[in-house]
Amino acid sequence: MTPAARCASAIEITDKILFGQAAEQVLTNWARGHRFAGSSDRAAIRDLVYDGLRCQRSYAALGGAMTGRGIIMGGLIAQGADLADIFTGLGYSPTSITPHEGQGPALATLPPAVVFDCPDTLFSSLKESLKDDFELIMQAMQKRAPLYVRVNQSRFGMTEVECALLEEGIEVTANNNVNYALEVTKNARKVQSSKAYLSGSIEIQDLSSQAVIAALPDTAAMRVLDYCAGGGGKSLALAARGAAAVFAHDANPRRMIDLIARAKRAGTPIKVLDTAALEGEGPFEMVLTDVPCSGSGAWRRDPENKWRQSIESLQEKTKVQAEILKNAARLVTTGGYLAYTTCSLLTCENEDQINAFLANNTDFSIKLQQSFSPLTGGDGFFLALMQKALVNETSVTIKASL
Repeated sequence: MTPAARCASAIEITDKILFGQAAEQVLTNWARGHRFAGSSDRAAIRDLVYDGLRCQRSYAALGGAMTGRGIIMGGLIAQGADLADIFTGLGYSPTSITPHEGQGPALATLPPAVVFDCPDTLFSSLKESLKDDFELIMQAMQKRAPLYVRVNQSRFGMTEVECALLEEGIEVTANNNVNYALEVTKNARKVQSSKAYLSGSIEIQDLSSQAVIAALPDTAAMRVLDYCAGGGGKSLALAARGAAAVFAHDANPRRMIDLIARAKRAGTPIKVLDTAALEGEGPFEMVLTDVPCSGSGAWRRDPENKWRQSIESLQEKTKVQAEILKNAARLVTTGGYLAYTTCSLLTCENEDQINAFLANNTDFSIKLQQSFSPLTGGDGFFLALMQKALVNETSVTIKASL
């Protein structure tokens, strides 16, 4: 496919997403209906679509319309491309540009929420939460996220994995702050078909998500519950670092459908529990709650989620978060730990939730509170580690921010 034909396809796909269809489903359906498109074409079109979603407001402003055509056109303008080379109206290219297209205002003249591709509904909350880092973090969210993998430390060594990946042309760099984390710097699209991935020696996992697990206390003698396991990435990381037993639970068991196969591949046994089985298996020495949230710290990975946020949906999520904390706390043994995490940048989903929980649960005290910024490489993340007191025990508070 020519670059112009790729843009035409990206316009078609983006229009469907703007009308409410899920991005991944639209891309999958498009690929099935266009078997002639090679892997490089599909990858290029995916990049055009997702780059457009990340910068939806600013690109639409540059392109003159909140449409697939306006967004893709705005992206080309932002890159300094010559629109006349793409919008020719010939063959499979988009129709020719009109005299008024591509004449959008300069970004510097537009409101900050447009310039930084921030939804109006969360603009004030984000600015208040991020303070002086607001602009830098929102700019980071306009770019593609780096790909990180976690080495399965229970079975493989770092050098062994790095060499195995390099043999398949996949280049990686070790992270200086998080053990067993590797950033993929070349041939990221080969990772999921690599021998290292298929053999269970690595798992795809964001740097901040890995850092959260690394910051938890030694779990070697603990029975650990991942209360909101989802796909099970943190369950697998907990099992790999060593624990007496790891249990996974999710309110929607369908989210864990692949976990058993992933655990088998990694060689790290994990017991999946439905809600009815929780009480029988508990209490636990550690309960991890990676709660549903706005996902504002991971918008560059899931940009369509950014534009679906509302004040109402945020209020509903904070209610769910408080309920999860209350329910999970009951499953923690005395002296045990309750870990609360989000991939959110918002104070109302992070510090405010912990302050409210501690005010109503005086038998818990904060041990560690840590924020992970997109400016350090991974997603925006928040961790609060609390401990359930033994009789007459006092705790020391530790606060950190990375």
